[in-house]
Order: sequence, then C-alpha cells, then structure tokens
Amino acid sequence: MDRLAFLLATGLARGAIFALFALSLVLIWRAARIINFAQGAMALVATYIAFAVTGFTGSYAAGLATGIVAGAVVGFAVERGVMRFARHENPLAGVIVAIGLVMVLQSLLGILFGQAYRPMRAPFDESPLVVAGVPLLSPYDLFVLVVALAVMAGLAVLFTRTSLGLQLRASAFAPEVSRILGVRVTRMVTIGWMLSAAVAALAALLLVPTELGLNPHSTDVLFVYAFAVAVVGGLDSPVGALLGGLVVGVVMTLVTGYLGATVAPIGVLVLLVAVLLVRPTGIFAIREARSA
Repeated sequence: MDRLAFLLATGLARGAIFALFALSLVLIWRAARIINFAQGAMALVATYIAFAVTGFTGSYAAGLATGIVAGAVVGFAVERGVMRFARHENPLAGVIVAIGLVMVLQSLLGILFGQAYRPMRAPFDESPLVVAGVPLLSPYDLFVLVVALAVMAGLAVLFTRTSLGLQLRASAFAPEVSRILGVRVTRMVTIGWMLSAAVAALAALLLVPTELGLNPHSTDVLFVYAFAVAVVGGLDSPVGALLGGLVVGVVMTLVTGYLGATVAPIGVLVLLVAVLLVRPTGIFAIREARSA
C-alpha cells in the first residue's frame, strides 16, 4: 500500500509535466490548426539557453525565467520565419516543415554542444518526503506540481477573462469573422505560437533535471507522451490536456513500478489505442471547436 501511494504521488508530478507539454500542443492546434512536431526540439533550444544562463549566473531562477522567454522568442522566430510560409490549405505541408525543423534544430544542437548528456541539477531535493511512514512527493515534485498548476490556472484566466484571450479564441475558431471585426488574426497566431513555445520550454525545463540529463534528444520521449496525452484528452480541449496528462503520468508510473520501465510505453500505447477506438476525437473533445 505504501508503494502504491508513492507511485500515485510520483505519477501526478510526472503527469503535470506531460499535461503542460500537451497543453502547448493544444495551444498550437487551436491557434494554427497544426500539430507541431517541432515542439520538442524548439523547447530543447530554450532549455540549452537556460542551462547556459544557470551555469553562468549560478541561479536556477534566472535560468528558468530566461528559458521561458527564450521559448517564446523561438516560437516567434519559427512562426514568422518558417511556418507562415507553409501552405495553410494543405495541413500536411506544415507537418513536413515541422519535421524538417526538428532535424535542423537537433543537428545544430549536436554540432554546437555535442551528443553527450549534460547533468542538469534540480533546484530542490529529489528525495521523497515521508508522511506517516509513507514516502510521497519530493520537494522538487511539489515544486513541479505548484508551477504546472499555476501556469494552467494563469492560462485559464487569460483565455476566459481577458480581451487578448477572447481575440486568440476568436482568431482560432472564426478567423474570417474576426478579421471583419477588426482582430489582427495574423498577430494572434504569432502570439499563440509564442505562448505555446514558452509553455513547452517550461515543461522541458521541469523534466530534464529528473532524467539522465540534457542532450539534443532529451525531449523526444516527452513529445511522444505529451502527444498521446493531447490525443487522449482531445486536441481542442485544454482541460483534456490537464486530465489526460495526469492519467498518463499515473499509468506510466504504476506500470513502471510494478512491471518495469520497458513496459511503460506499452501501457501508454494501450491507453491511446483504447481511447481512439472508443472516442477518436478524444475524451474531452469540444464539439463546437471541432466544427470550426
């Protein structure tokens, strides 16, 4: 029972990271109607910048803040310099461009920094806290949960309570009507890319210290699991990204804890296939958003 409690708590912390990254994929889908396969590589560029700043200043907070800003800048550069020129009437064009961008960014990171794993230390202790004799979350896991939930709450407020959020939603679901009403749709798409890339960078920054370290492929697995989360929850649903991330995180941790790490991807695959068979659009898909 103690082991189950520990695995559930750890799964929630890991799931919060998946949820954040899945939310970034949802933001891109809602803003530009594209699945950005370059999201992991873009987040990794920001992570390397954060790693350099942390090493130079000795401050994790400075590195974290710089990484988030760098993610937004990368999102701006990719949308303005690459994705804007992809043919929007053919969704496959954007996917191909994104895959090519992955290859370019990972190759550049490998050339500049090498393929070796660089240790990236967590700012807090990763040893689990013991409550009533039961090991639960570590201080770093608690930090991850608090940050992830705070970001999700902030985005919820942005999209439901602010004029900018209303314009972003209108531009995504009814771009032609939004233009007639005076909304600068092109600018909203750019802001959507910047928000998405910043959130993805944050997710990568939270995950990398718990893994082997930083190298040009550190976010590959994160993207795969987050993509599964986005599909399970529904690409149109931020709530689905949150709940789907927690579910996938818990499933992965339980399977790893009881059956071994090599079986965890199979558990996620089974969950993904089951959802696609029962509800292909995702458990929390939004009907109105799909028909837009």
